[in-house]
Amino acid sequence: MKRSARAFWVAGPGEGEIRDTPVAAPGEGEVLVRALYSGVSRGTETLVFRGGVPENQRSVMRAPFQEGDFPGPVKYGYLSVGVVEEGPAALVGRTVFCLYPHQTRYVVPAEAVTVVPDAVPAARAVLAGTVETAVNALWDAAPLVGDRIAVVGGGMVGCSVAALLARFPGVRTQLVDADPARAKTAEALGVDFALPGDARGDCDLVVHASATEQGLARSLELLAAEGTVVELSWYGDRRVSLPLGEAFHSRRLTVRSSQVGTVSPARARRSYADRLALALDLLADPALDALVTGESAFEQLPAVLPKLASGEIPALCHRVRYPSDD
Repeated sequence: MKRSARAFWVAGPGEGEIRDTPVAAPGEGEVLVRALYSGVSRGTETLVFRGGVPENQRSVMRAPFQEGDFPGPVKYGYLSVGVVEEGPAALVGRTVFCLYPHQTRYVVPAEAVTVVPDAVPAARAVLAGTVETAVNALWDAAPLVGDRIAVVGGGMVGCSVAALLARFPGVRTQLVDADPARAKTAEALGVDFALPGDARGDCDLVVHASATEQGLARSLELLAAEGTVVELSWYGDRRVSLPLGEAFHSRRLTVRSSQVGTVSPARARRSYADRLALALDLLADPALDALVTGESAFEQLPAVLPKLASGEIPALCHRVRYPSDD
């Protein structure tokens, strides 16, 4: 038996639409999920919406259950929370997280969903993918007790990293962003805040997540001798100029990348499933609700995405709410 669902598609650069799509009955080892919420990852998804994925990165940027190809038409997204309606008895009725695009119902292999812990509300669980990115970034960065750390860029990923660093003993953490409104978010997360010009230097570690050339340059300026910048930003098709003259060599600074698609070599014994399960456990902290800064109905996505992409709607994570009777 086939049933219908509705899905959000990027029809072409800057244009979104909702399409009907058939959904087959789940087979052996599969689950049928009815979406409750999904999240818009503003950085990556607005890049996709604008058609800014570089041609040589299109295979790398594919989402697990993506349909279509960049620049479009493409069905893209990876922050879905729903309830299992059909499938193995142990999963039916459970709230789950899945790396699936914005769609009202979908069928996936049972191993593609992760059960949301009872202590985590479904509405907060849309943050799991971003907190997973933060977990991997900190596995790469390996902060130590007593470190002086700046997180430059108060977007969804930067704030997630800062929120986790707030739990580290003896660590001095400061969130740095050009938007003074991020001070309120930092306060909710329990970390200090500064504008770029006022940020404290002499840092052992700077995590950069502003996706701007100026932010990366400022990150280098904030380092102590032999300090490290961990670069989380995804620049898409933009070229970035970096000041590697001046005191870069004499201070023996390091810039290293962190890639969410690969588990940090420092944690090679841990699987993707381990990393996601840890992220969901961490979401029991209600302080992380500060990362959800807007919500709209699924039907509004074609009108909302252009506003998110232009910055007309300022957002960290924008949550999408699905109808209960769809």
